[in-house]
This record gives sequence, structure tokens and C-alpha cells, in this order.
Amino acid sequence: MDKVWEELYNAAKAVIAPRKISEYVTAGEVSAAVQSKSGRIYTGVCVDACCTLGICAERNAIFNMLTNGENELRRVLCVMSDGRNGAPCGACRELMVQLMPDSYKDVEIMLDYEQGKIVTLGELTPEWWI
Repeated sequence: MDKVWEELYNAAKAVIAPRKISEYVTAGEVSAAVQSKSGRIYTGVCVDACCTLGICAERNAIFNMLTNGENELRRVLCVMSDGRNGAPCGACRELMVQLMPDSYKDVEIMLDYEQGKIVTLGELTPEWWI
């Protein structure tokens, strides 16, 4: 596993901060780091609201990337509060596909940092509607 994955993991771990914002909103139980095509790393945390208008950490990190003027992903890693990783949800996958319809299949996703298990978004979404 190369050093960039370590940087992504450390960046995501650095922003995990589970907290209750209000009686209706929590944030920070899951964090994510994405690497853009330029090599820059962007982070985000999940925000959960009882009205379901929250956001996943991966999409938050992607929106951070978009806010900073970049449009293309290279790598995605999310970290849960216990340090484990997981696959992006369907909404996160959908955003990545629509963001990069011609090249989404090449985006790398870290599924298990400890084991070094990496898959591509194309492997997770082989028959997407686009």
C-alpha cells in the first residue's frame, strides 16, 4: 500500500469528532478523505439529522473538493469512529458516477485499511445506469 493511502487515512482520522449538535443533529461519527486528480486531499464528516437531510462523510468531502474548484476524484476512504473502513453507500456512489461518468470506474476505494483491500468504483458499480 502506498503512502497516499496512509495520508488519506490520517486525514480522515483527524476530523472524526462524534458530537451531538442539537437534539436533532449529530455529526462526526464517520469521516472521509478523498484525493482529487491533482493529488490534493479533502476531508468531510457525516452529519445526521432526524429529518433525513444529513449527509455522508464521503459526499461532504467531495463537496469540499468541489468547493475548492476541483471536479475529479482519484481515491476515496471513509473511517468509522472505531477506525474501520467501509464501502460508500448508494447515494455516494451515485454522486461519484454522475461527477465522472466517463472515468468513474477507475476511482479507487479503500475497503479495509488494515488489510490493504482496495477496489475500484467500477467493481462496486459495474452496471450503473449511466
